[in-house]
Amino acid sequence: MQATGLLAVFAHPDDESLMAGGLLARYAAAGARTGVVTATWAPGTVRAAELADAVRTLGAGEPRLLGYADARVPESAPDEVRFCDAPLDAAVGRLVSHIREFRPDTVVTHDGYGNATGHPDHVHTHRLAVLAVHAAGLDGLFPDAGEPWQPGALYLATHPRSFLATLADELGARKGLFGVPDEQVTAAVDVGPWLDRKIAALLCHRSEVARGALPGQVERMSREPREKLFSTEWYVRHWPTPAPTPAPGWGPPELAL
Repeated sequence: MQATGLLAVFAHPDDESLMAGGLLARYAAAGARTGVVTATWAPGTVRAAELADAVRTLGAGEPRLLGYADARVPESAPDEVRFCDAPLDAAVGRLVSHIREFRPDTVVTHDGYGNATGHPDHVHTHRLAVLAVHAAGLDGLFPDAGEPWQPGALYLATHPRSFLATLADELGARKGLFGVPDEQVTAAVDVGPWLDRKIAALLCHRSEVARGALPGQVERMSREPREKLFSTEWYVRHWPTPAPTPAPGWGPPELAL
């Protein structure tokens, strides 16, 4: 199996584990290079340290931080602006530098809704990743960000609408959740063999466990609901289009095109 490069770009510490932890672990087990870029939280903060533990657990090396402040937690990056308020070109340039340095075959990020909750940082990360994947391959853009590199594909981590009722029931969601029409899902990836590693990475986010956020809910779950919620990951192929018919058992090396 040829080792490929997979770079995950997400908004907050823990998004990488929740949305693509199984895929990252699966790629790493196949000998692929894997990496994670996180848009918010600065080096030296508690959640950045937790992120480092989670990323290592997934086999993705050291975290890569854009260093902006979480939209709802100013102390996440005291010397930086909120991510959603940052000048767009500057933010794209930061991400382009990571893409050009890592040189991934494939990039994964949030879907256009910002995944199920619609968090503004998730939505903005989606926008940023779409722009940066395109810009990274153009030598006339961000010339100081490294040699141009064009990833082969961009995939969006998502949930099919048919799964949203299950998600809401298991998590006790009190408001509507966002998902894409089932027919738009390019691939449903079975990450069951890597579920324990995915959950272990999620539980590295100890401050979120302690405050009763989603990682805390997961810690209290038995095996059955964990499998129901997290043993499949869904992706939409965003670029290039049209998408080919997904191969059975989709995953490495079929993802890297």
